[in-house]
Amino acid sequence: MDIQSFKRVLISEEELKKRITELGRQITEDYSGSELVLIGVMKGSMFFLTDLARAIDLPLIMDFVSIGIYANSTRKTGVVRINKDLDYDVSGKHVLVIEDIVRSGLTTGYLMQNLETRGAASLRICTLLISPSEQLINIPVAYSGFEVSKARVVGYGLDCDEKFRNLPFIAEMKDGAN
Repeated sequence: MDIQSFKRVLISEEELKKRITELGRQITEDYSGSELVLIGVMKGSMFFLTDLARAIDLPLIMDFVSIGIYANSTRKTGVVRINKDLDYDVSGKHVLVIEDIVRSGLTTGYLMQNLETRGAASLRICTLLISPSEQLINIPVAYSGFEVSKARVVGYGLDCDEKFRNLPFIAEMKDGAN
């Protein structure tokens, strides 16, 4: 692990565990008496989804979707594609989309529009990190863990060139670090 790539630890492992436990309790309360479908947005949400699912005391179904950008497009265009679709039919189900981070909102907005056409009983978003200063569109986030700035962050599922996902904390990358 190239620790020189990090400017600082933003969110410790202990802070992550505490906040995820709180989110799990709130989600359990809000969906009491319901079966819930958690949809993890790959790859970044995998650790958050796993720990959050353990913190929710309800019957759960878990599925994954993978979204990517088209070649030669920028992240600000909002032009995305589904690389891996759901395996489970969500019609009539209570669905909670689990994101690692919501920055511009464009990708999450696209995903939510797509999922709305599938007839879920309810559809909400839970994100580990949110960067309000970067949002280009307003998407309704029901649950969020932490606010972050425009800083490039890694760890706990978030990556830099597919590296650093396995860190048990979230760190800010130094400028120009890979």
